[in-house]
Amino acid sequence: MTTVLERRARRETLLPVASARIVAVALTWITIVLFVDADSTRWTQRGLGICTWLVLVWLLRRESPLVRVQTAVVVVFASIVEYTFSPLLEVYTYRFDNVPMYVPPGHGLVYLAALAIGRLAWVQRHSRICTAAVLVVGGAYAAYGLILSDRPDVLGSFWFLCLVGFLAWGPSQGLYVGAFVVVTYLELAGTTLGTWTWQPVDPTGLVSIGNPPSGAAGGYGWFDLAALLLAPALLARWRRLTSPGQINQ
Repeated sequence: MTTVLERRARRETLLPVASARIVAVALTWITIVLFVDADSTRWTQRGLGICTWLVLVWLLRRESPLVRVQTAVVVVFASIVEYTFSPLLEVYTYRFDNVPMYVPPGHGLVYLAALAIGRLAWVQRHSRICTAAVLVVGGAYAAYGLILSDRPDVLGSFWFLCLVGFLAWGPSQGLYVGAFVVVTYLELAGTTLGTWTWQPVDPTGLVSIGNPPSGAAGGYGWFDLAALLLAPALLARWRRLTSPGQINQ
């Protein structure tokens, strides 16, 4: 019979391999979706949406209940932001002026990939180096967007400052390192392929925006923060509701 300690040791042994697999699958699928959608129809987008949900569920099947709830929180929060800032306020727009069906589950993949990067043994052993690299590369990118770019990127610089704050005081430094890698790649790929386009200024006309904003990972960090802070309470609440008998024992 396998003891609890043996099961835990086995899980810790498999975790680096599983995390690397998640990163590879998530980034590969995101790339495929963006390339296919660059010249697709609405029906193709719907098919990509169904497939993206399946990929997300498949990757979550061996994750803990806490990670599953965290991912769900990100999907909900990000979807609200998507429908508010894209079709409604038009801060950025997709090719068909909609929110493609693959976008909500895609946010779940982005979160899961960022979390998996933070769990990689190399990242954990060299957390200071990884953090410093993010600050240097992200800072240079933000400075270029603000000073040298054809479109002064004020929003990107603000979001980079948010990222600095998350790296300094956030509950999971590795997660924000991962978010910088995944979100920066996602934004550069998506805007290069024309899947979505950021407007030059925000709806007030006061804040200029790059295409994409240089510090987009800092904006995305608020989704991560919501997941880390809300998921434990939501999971505990769910367990109380679904297991009332255990409470009375």
